[in-house]
Amino acid sequence: MHPLRGITLKLLATLAFTTMSAVIKELALQNYPTGQMVFCRSIFALLPLMLWLGFRGEIGGMYRTRHIGRHVTRAVIGGASMFCFFAALAYIGLPDATAIGYTVPLITVVLAALVLKETVRGYRWSAVGIGFIGVAIMLSPYLGGGALAAGGSGATLGVALALGNCLLAATAMVQVRQMITEGESSGAIVFYFQLLVSIFSLITLIGGWKTPDLYGALLLFAIGILGGIGQILLVASYRHADASLLAPFDYTSMIWAMIFGYTLFGEIPLPTVLVGAAIVIASSLFVILREHYLVRTGRAKAKAERSAEPP
Repeated sequence: MHPLRGITLKLLATLAFTTMSAVIKELALQNYPTGQMVFCRSIFALLPLMLWLGFRGEIGGMYRTRHIGRHVTRAVIGGASMFCFFAALAYIGLPDATAIGYTVPLITVVLAALVLKETVRGYRWSAVGIGFIGVAIMLSPYLGGGALAAGGSGATLGVALALGNCLLAATAMVQVRQMITEGESSGAIVFYFQLLVSIFSLITLIGGWKTPDLYGALLLFAIGILGGIGQILLVASYRHADASLLAPFDYTSMIWAMIFGYTLFGEIPLPTVLVGAAIVIASSLFVILREHYLVRTGRAKAKAERSAEPP
């Protein structure tokens, strides 16, 4: 294990994904159809992913699967999540969309308890409850009479799409957990997702796509490459450090989002969004640290029991 290397890779992955989001927002502001962006994000991401798997000698294994039905379901849900997030960026600021995205781990805990029947103790439920209070604070400017000041009905629609992305992304994450426990390789999970989403998003061609100029074509290509590189860096980071150590660095995306949002689009997040995001981050970190403590305690107990056994 090389914790410093893992942290560095995780930070670079977060930067790649946030840069991709900034490019998507630029494309959305240029009125590129969401379906066209989802297609390019998925199809071009296959290039760095296949190069990486080929370099590791794992490219043959990515085709093997015993759960093609699960891949299709995950692609439909994950693709819909992408649609929602990409569309949301046309209506709300990059920092706001990023902050709302922190809701995903909270929803995942709830779905893991309901779908996977995972044991969720009182500490985690309390943290999830506090996290959802933070979500309510984040969303408060976009609801009721404050919606007009926050950007009008368009901003309210953007928040609804961002929340839809969170629910769908959490559902897709639970599905990935199921496939991993059933022995599906990470290469197959990534490959079939990108391939199937590319195929499904082609349907939107019927509604008309925008013919890109050189600048637009470069941006469309970039979102796929950045997404693929981000996934490679993310997977590589977990090879060098524990997930519990790396998880807090997900939240550095807010720093990048605020920098890109202000310098590229003149966006300044509302104070309530920052307060709510801080509460959500704190509650998520509590869940992460609590789970790390339970795992460590469980390992120590098991080791002690083995030591106590007679030879």
